[in-house]
Amino acid sequence: MKLLTILLTIVFISTLHAQKTGEVRGFVNNDKDGSPVPFATVYLKNTTYGSNTDINGFFSLSRIPVGDYELIVTSIGFDTLQIKVKVSSESKTNLKLTIKEQAIQLQTIEISADQTEKKEKTLVSTITVTPQEIKRMPSIGGEPDMLQYIQTIPGVVFTGDQGGQIYIRGGTPIQNKVIMDGAVIYNPFHSIGLFSIFDTDIIRTINVYTGGFGAEYGGRISSIMDITTKDGNKKEYKGKISVNPFTSRVLLEGPIGKKEKDASFYFTSRGSYLERSSQLFYPYIRPGEGLPYNFLDVHTKISLSGKTGNKFNIFGFHNTDRVNLQFPSKLQWRQYGGGTNFLLLPTTASTIISGNFAYSNYISEIQEAKGSYARSSQIGGFNGALNFSYFIGKNEVKIGFEVYGFTTNYNFVNALGTRINQEEFTTEAATFIKYKITKTRYVIEPSLRFHYYASKNYPSLEPRISAKYIATEFLRIKVAGGRYSQNFVSANSDRDVVNLFQGYLSSPEGDIANQIYNHPMQIAYHGVGGFEVDLTKKITLNIEGFYKVFTQVTNVNRDRLFPEEPQFIAETGRAFGGDISTKWETKHYAFSLAYTLGKVDRTFSYKGVTTTYYPVFDRRHNLNTVASYFWGTDPNKWEVSIRWNLGSGFPFTQTQGFFEKILFQNITSDYLTQNGNLGILYAPLNEGRLPYYHRMDASIKYTRKIGKTELEAVASVVNVYNRQNVFYFDRIRYIRVNQLPFLPALAVNFNF
Repeated sequence: MKLLTILLTIVFISTLHAQKTGEVRGFVNNDKDGSPVPFATVYLKNTTYGSNTDINGFFSLSRIPVGDYELIVTSIGFDTLQIKVKVSSESKTNLKLTIKEQAIQLQTIEISADQTEKKEKTLVSTITVTPQEIKRMPSIGGEPDMLQYIQTIPGVVFTGDQGGQIYIRGGTPIQNKVIMDGAVIYNPFHSIGLFSIFDTDIIRTINVYTGGFGAEYGGRISSIMDITTKDGNKKEYKGKISVNPFTSRVLLEGPIGKKEKDASFYFTSRGSYLERSSQLFYPYIRPGEGLPYNFLDVHTKISLSGKTGNKFNIFGFHNTDRVNLQFPSKLQWRQYGGGTNFLLLPTTASTIISGNFAYSNYISEIQEAKGSYARSSQIGGFNGALNFSYFIGKNEVKIGFEVYGFTTNYNFVNALGTRINQEEFTTEAATFIKYKITKTRYVIEPSLRFHYYASKNYPSLEPRISAKYIATEFLRIKVAGGRYSQNFVSANSDRDVVNLFQGYLSSPEGDIANQIYNHPMQIAYHGVGGFEVDLTKKITLNIEGFYKVFTQVTNVNRDRLFPEEPQFIAETGRAFGGDISTKWETKHYAFSLAYTLGKVDRTFSYKGVTTTYYPVFDRRHNLNTVASYFWGTDPNKWEVSIRWNLGSGFPFTQTQGFFEKILFQNITSDYLTQNGNLGILYAPLNEGRLPYYHRMDASIKYTRKIGKTELEAVASVVNVYNRQNVFYFDRIRYIRVNQLPFLPALAVNFNF
């Protein structure tokens, strides 16, 4: 509370001082479709007053001496905008600006949004992804997708092309929070590891925080993925139709009513028919079976905006996925939800107000073998937030409030025949304050989060900090860290080579073996440090080291024999290592490289035995390279892209032998005459290692414009040199199933 009082006092004093000066603020939009222009540079000519627009295109220049100025707006790919503004202490200057797209950037513009951002944002363990970057990736099946790009981010480990999961710097999928327009998304990826549930053409930006994130995010102990979708075209009706052997897609967008009302919509739907199409196009995979995946994604959004920049959005989504792997497992899941979010710009205060309210629901079920028990999981509920951002020159204070309510329902029978069931309703509430201080030589962002798990009666105070020191014009040093907590528990088995099923549970109370703390929450601490070096004006080398300590992680008790034994077990863990990454981009070339050296372990004690093991996502070495070459001009353009991924082998539990497992139904059972089931004798947990994984993907795209329409033809290949990477090993049948083989595809995209 002392920190909160101090920060509020600073805001009050700064407000009194700001009354002697003026403020210029507003939004920068694309003249072509009315969409916001994020990361544009806005500054007053011949002064030191400048800033970058955020993802909503918003900027604020405060504490400016009264007078007449020339405001300049620049952004790569747009014409430079110059307008005269008058700054007065009696009123605020609110602007709604538009800039026009231009293919060639003027050479006289020297100010770079990237360079300004590097000096005014800490950017520790933070990656911002745009649709343009996603589309530079090899278009698998002719369909660029955020999942293919996310896999190339430093610290991200992907466990397989089929049934794989995303693990970020030692965090499991359930420890990574995914948000879309404020709504919590419980499963963002389809079972075939080529596609997410998001259409690339509706994405505005994706911010991935791989560790050390600030107090505005909570409820997860490893990472955050914050996705913002675009508004529909406010100027004219547009559409896109895509067809390829993997999927087909349609996108429609346009204005609603009169254009001056600034109302728009979009609707997109994408479906996969791989279970049928692969039998025609790729019969060599598994004769008569093909690729056993089908999915459907539907997203829609309505956007309203006022003359001063106030915004209100309504959105909805529905996703389904079905997998039939025959002998390993059959999986199906569905996810649906919707919500609203808004942005308000009061005319009399140096504040921007934002908020959201959303509901989402996720239901999944898996049948692992014929005659076996099914596992099912359901999680659903609401979340809401209200945030206030106050600007003091280049400094910013942000205060927020959040509420959550969700239900979980999980059913499972383990390998020993013991049933596990949990159904629970949980509520949470949180508040945070964050103060960003920007000076010439440093940027520092202290923040504090108070997260109260009401249903568990557990308060969590979470201090966090992020800072950057500008040592020289070319060298910047950065650090971040904090405390993090989480309620959710996963229900996966660490013996599985591939985890298709993601069960969701609320943290149990009083049913955890060897509980470390006297509370059910999962707790972690992050420490991140590194530096950025500008090797040239176009090449920056980013090096970071990270250390995550998971002081309490709740896991399913895989050794439970009897109903009276605890269903869950408490573990500790570590994730540590380092990343090296760089990007280089010119008019005709783009190249990126990311390498991660990491280690993850978990430790638990049960019945007097302490075990330390490596989880199935512990990958020592992970290397990703992406290269693209562009040539040609309108109406004809060409693009070639190649991606290569190399990763060391994952841990897995080996099989030592088999035995006859007698099921004693009652005390009269005769083990001499009774037929038993096949039992498996496992080696120690995850002591084996799979072979190295590597794969190359490539695509070539031809674009031709015909009037206002655009035709794209894309030829792509998955696994160019047909590397046999292991996907699944059936222990009983002694059959190995590999990841995706050589898969060529030809796609056609029509924009109108």
